[in-house]
Amino acid sequence: MEHWDVVVVGGGPAGAASALAARRADPSARVLVLDRVDFPRDKVCGDGVAAEALDVLAVLGIDPVAVTDGHPAVSRLRLTSPRGTTVERDTARPSHVIPRTVLDARLIAAAQDAGAVLRRHVVRQVTVHPDAVEVDGSVTAAVLIAADGAESVVRRAVGAGRNRADQLAVAIRGYGAELPGRRGVQVITTTEQRWPAYAWSFPLGDGRANIGYGELVSGGATRAGLLEGLQRLLPGVEGSQLRAHRLPLSTGRPHQPDGRVLLAGDAAALINPLTGEGIFYAVLSGALAGAASGHGAVAGAVYRRALDRRLGRHLRSSAAASRLSRWPVLMDAAFRAAAADQRVFDDVVALGLADGRLTARTLAAATRHLRPGWPA
Repeated sequence: MEHWDVVVVGGGPAGAASALAARRADPSARVLVLDRVDFPRDKVCGDGVAAEALDVLAVLGIDPVAVTDGHPAVSRLRLTSPRGTTVERDTARPSHVIPRTVLDARLIAAAQDAGAVLRRHVVRQVTVHPDAVEVDGSVTAAVLIAADGAESVVRRAVGAGRNRADQLAVAIRGYGAELPGRRGVQVITTTEQRWPAYAWSFPLGDGRANIGYGELVSGGATRAGLLEGLQRLLPGVEGSQLRAHRLPLSTGRPHQPDGRVLLAGDAAALINPLTGEGIFYAVLSGALAGAASGHGAVAGAVYRRALDRRLGRHLRSSAAASRLSRWPVLMDAAFRAAAADQRVFDDVVALGLADGRLTARTLAAATRHLRPGWPA
């Protein structure tokens, strides 16, 4: 039976960041990444990469220019509230829209360049022993990092379970032409119908866009309903490669157990409940998991504390904002406040796309912009 210092299940952004961080923390560490398919491969996603995600990758030794090459920065963002309030501004820092076929291949190649070994393998069984974690009776690891996505086999194996239906979204994504009159603009349009739900169009820089629509599973989501929602919010769009995926929202993130198994990215239910953003969370949690992997039997506790220090206040803010957003009138007020004040707009964007917090400035501004008759 092979023994490795660190085994990472899943080679997406969380897995690649985990492998990079593990090798960076200990250049002698033997790191194995297991993924069910070969790269490059598609992954259903909005493809948006925030500047803060690139910051994490830079710390891990990846040149952001190499990651974004061929995919221009997008600085303009248009938001529409459930009742039709629209704000369009430049973001404090531009983001990039990079198809996962490109992004994931670049990141896992960087992990291999750093000394990690990539192997195609479908993980079916994980057994935790006092001194190691066994994978499918053929590989053991001092520490195993689960970066195997929303349907994580590893998460189930350690008893973390899955999110409740009201903490689980489902989205459909495709590729099509950019919206007329919105070239070079990221668009997020929310709706009061089947709320909370929203559609997006994120420009790729070549006249095409990543387009999609998502809503909560608890609302009775179906493929037909997702397609109808996409057409209703983005009339006339035609998308190819339309595929659906589930999004375990961070409001229901599994408890990180003590011990030798660490959960990162979607496997840890790290998806922003306001926007569905997950790549920043993936690379950040992966980096923290990889850094903690050298602690062996206590790696879980070390990682949990690091995750709470780095993201705890943000996750509590995003959960609170998600609860408040269930009242569309509050979303309208927040968007009106963002239209009136660039600083509020920046706060809202940071909360939804990075690690921002629900600030007193935003709360006060939203309160001032409430329409008469609240609550309604």
